[in-house]
Amino acid sequence: MYSTEIEVRTGTTAVVHDLTKDAERFLGEADAEDGLLHVWVPHATAGLAVLEVGAGSDDDLLAALDDLLPRDGRWRHQHGTPGHGRDHVVPALVAPYASVPVLGGILALGTWQSVCLVDTNVDNPVRRVRFSYLRG
Repeated sequence: MYSTEIEVRTGTTAVVHDLTKDAERFLGEADAEDGLLHVWVPHATAGLAVLEVGAGSDDDLLAALDDLLPRDGRWRHQHGTPGHGRDHVVPALVAPYASVPVLGGILALGTWQSVCLVDTNVDNPVRRVRFSYLRG
């Protein structure tokens, strides 16, 4: 298995950050052929999603998370900014891992799909993302 970790600066607002170019660069460094790309976020308040970006779906996802998990005082987990407890529930809905087939060294994503980091935690502006390539 070939694996590396990158740092992603997400800032102080909720964000869907496209990792697809980073993943493609990683696969090039791995001399990937056929196999599997596994992406992992080692954080308790972030997740990964495969979705369309740039056409509103990324903003729709953040809005849906705000509707499902309001940033208010209802959360038992109380440290950090108001409503931060909801950030600890996000990975139960947006998993901290994703796996994508790799064919001929290329991610086998659909036409509009991207691999994205979903980070709603405004208290942590820097994230780590681990890419692992398993040769087939």
